[in-house]
Order: sequence, then C-alpha cells, then structure tokens
Amino acid sequence: MIRTTTEGQDHVHTQMTARRAAIVLAVALAVCGAGCRQPQPSANGGAGAAGSADNAGAASGTGSAGSGGNADTITVTRRTFSSNVAAIGAVKAQVGAEVKVGSRISGRVFRLHANIKDQVRKGQVIAELEKADLEALVEQSRAELRLADAKLAALDTLLPTEVAKAEADIARWNATVTQARKDLDRQRVLLDRTLAPQSGFDLSQELLAVSEAQLGAARKTLELVRAQHAESVKQAQAERDRDRAALAHAEVQRSYAIITAPISGVIASVATQEGETVAAGLNAPTFVTIIDLARLQVEAYVDEVDIGKIAVGQHVVFTVDAYPADDFAGQVAAIYPKATIQDNVVKYVVAVEITSPYAGRLRPEMTTSVNIQLQSRQVLAVPSNAVRREGGKHFVQVLVNGRPELREVRLGWKDGAWTEVTQGLSDGQRILLDRPDPESEKR
Repeated sequence: MIRTTTEGQDHVHTQMTARRAAIVLAVALAVCGAGCRQPQPSANGGAGAAGSADNAGAASGTGSAGSGGNADTITVTRRTFSSNVAAIGAVKAQVGAEVKVGSRISGRVFRLHANIKDQVRKGQVIAELEKADLEALVEQSRAELRLADAKLAALDTLLPTEVAKAEADIARWNATVTQARKDLDRQRVLLDRTLAPQSGFDLSQELLAVSEAQLGAARKTLELVRAQHAESVKQAQAERDRDRAALAHAEVQRSYAIITAPISGVIASVATQEGETVAAGLNAPTFVTIIDLARLQVEAYVDEVDIGKIAVGQHVVFTVDAYPADDFAGQVAAIYPKATIQDNVVKYVVAVEITSPYAGRLRPEMTTSVNIQLQSRQVLAVPSNAVRREGGKHFVQVLVNGRPELREVRLGWKDGAWTEVTQGLSDGQRILLDRPDPESEKR
C-alpha cells in the first residue's frame, strides 16, 4: 500500500510540474507577441511623421517636394474678395428727427398736455402758459390801431373843407383884383381928362397891387393846405402801420403761450410740470423732447485706417444687442468730415441709412455691431500663413524647379485667412505653406 501511494504521489507531482511549465510558456509567448506588435521608435517614427505630412498634403493639395515633410504647397490662384470693415456704432436720430421743445417767453405753465411715450402730431398743442397779460397787450394794440385809423379818416374828412376855404379865398381875391383893375382904368381916364386928382389914381393903383398880393397869398395857402394834408396823411398812415405791427407783435407774443409740436413723433422726456414758472433767457427752457422713431440712422465709428475704403452707397449689415439673431440692412449715407477721438484713437463717424423695417424694435442709443461690405473683386491671393515678415518686408517661398526660393511680395487686402498679393507673384505659381515641426511639437 505504501508503494502504491508513493507512485500515485509522484504521478500527481509530475502533472503539476507540467501544468506550471505550460502556464509559464503561455505567459512568455504573450509577452513576446505584445513586444513584436509595437513599432520600433527609431525605425517607424519617421514613417509616422511622413504619414502625417502626406495627410496634410492631401488636405491642402499636394505634398511639397524637398520640404522634408514639414510644409505643404499650394497653387497661387485668383479669389473673390469681399472685404468688410467692422465697427461699433449706435442708433441715433437723424438730423431734425429729435427736437427739444421749449418756450420763447417767460410765464407760468397753465396746462401740460403731454406725457412720456405719448404720440404727438405736428402742430398738436403740448403746453399752455398763462396769457392774461398777453391778451391785454393785444387789446391795447388793437385800440391804438383803431385810433390811428380814426386819425386818418379825420384827415380825409377835413381836407375838402380846408381846400374849399382856400379856393373861396382865391375866388374872392380874384374878384377883388378884377374890380381893382377896372377902378384903376377908370381913374387913368379921368386923370387924363383932368377930371380926377392924381391921388385917386394912386389909391386905385395901390388897391390893385394889394389885391394881387392877396390873390397870390390865397393860391399859396391852397398849395400849403394840400401839401400839409398829404404830409399829415403820410404820418397818419405810418402811425397806423406802426400800430398794426404792434398788434401783430402782441398777437405773436400771445401765440408763444401755446407750445405746439414742431414734428410728429413720441415724447421722449418731460422737463417741466404744470404750475411751474419758466424764465426765458438766452436759452429757451425745455418742456419736452420729441423723437421721430421713424427717422433713425446708425452712426458707426470707423478707424482712420479703414475710412479710406468707405464710400457712400456701400451695403451695411448691423446687429443690436437687443436682437442678436436679427440682421438689419442699410447703406452708407454720409461720412462726417470731422474726426472724433475715442481712447486716443482717431475715428470718423459714418452715417448709415437703415433700409430694413425696424418699427418698434430699434431705439436711439442702442449699441450696434456694424459690418460695412466693401466692393467685391478678383484678386491674386495666398494663405496668410504662407507670408513671412522680415525686416519690415513680406516674403513667400516659391517652388522653382522643385526647390523653395524666398521672394519679396507686396500685399493688399485681407479676407479671413487669405491675403491679396499685388506684386511679386503670378497666377499658377506654387508656394510653400509653413507648418510646425512635429518633433518641436513633441518637445
């Protein structure tokens, strides 16, 4: 029994040893297989970089010959450039669309007919001042005008009487002169016949001279009456015109007590209340501010670097923070000649006429993000990352017979990732695109 047991134990021990050897062999094979599937760093690292370069070259067009796998090439072609000028602006009322309404005379506010947000029409009464004193001035001026009219009418009535009196005097002295001449002729005949003394002839001669003098005086009096009447009429007419002007002035002053809306729009602010006394001086006191919300524009502040590209009529797209998902269209209406300084930067105001419907959405002083679309044109363009800047000049690497050659270029507009080349390249040439070194990236 003991022998048999010993043989059984040996058999079991042999089986366990074989199993352990099989497990160790399996583990060794597994480790060896994993090591064989991993690439060798020195042998396959360059292939991985080359593969990346090939993929990159396929994405950009064609891999660069002689670029060492670190750059791609691209063919220089013409592209359509639609450059934009971006600026920040604000919604403003057009010239004449925002009016501060005030009073031209002093007085107490009797009635205020407007409140904030009220819609008003042109000519609508906004406020009234007390006008009892102004009414009294109007009545006084009217009375003075009636007095002037009465004086003028009296002159017209008195003239015929005075003229008739002067004409009667002329007729009387004319008759006296006629009689005096007859008496003188009679005395001359009697004197020649020595039937009358010399004194009688002298007396008749004197009476004729006096009568003729009185006749001349009567005629002068008639002329004087007519001249004085004409002068009096002129003075009376002038006084009447003066009183009429005084009445018109008093009525105008009275009209100032009624403040009306000069434009149609909405009441934006109210600066006075009923019962307050306003004093008009060099600056008229403001009652309300009216804004015509149908006449708004955008004032964009464009940098002096870009102002030379802006022209009247260019298309504009802008947004406001209140409606960030909505684009509003417009066009450049004017470029203000005077510059404005913002944060030590010179900028010019570009007025944009709004062409999109905006009723009830846009309000004055809203901040706007403005894009002014410049004219589209076909230009020779290269990617911006292909341009190098050295010593204040710009260069690109041109492939000549498969080898890169550094060439100076002159640049123009930029449109996103592309840059216009105005000089130094021609259509169809191939240039290198600079790409980062993979090894440097790893480091």
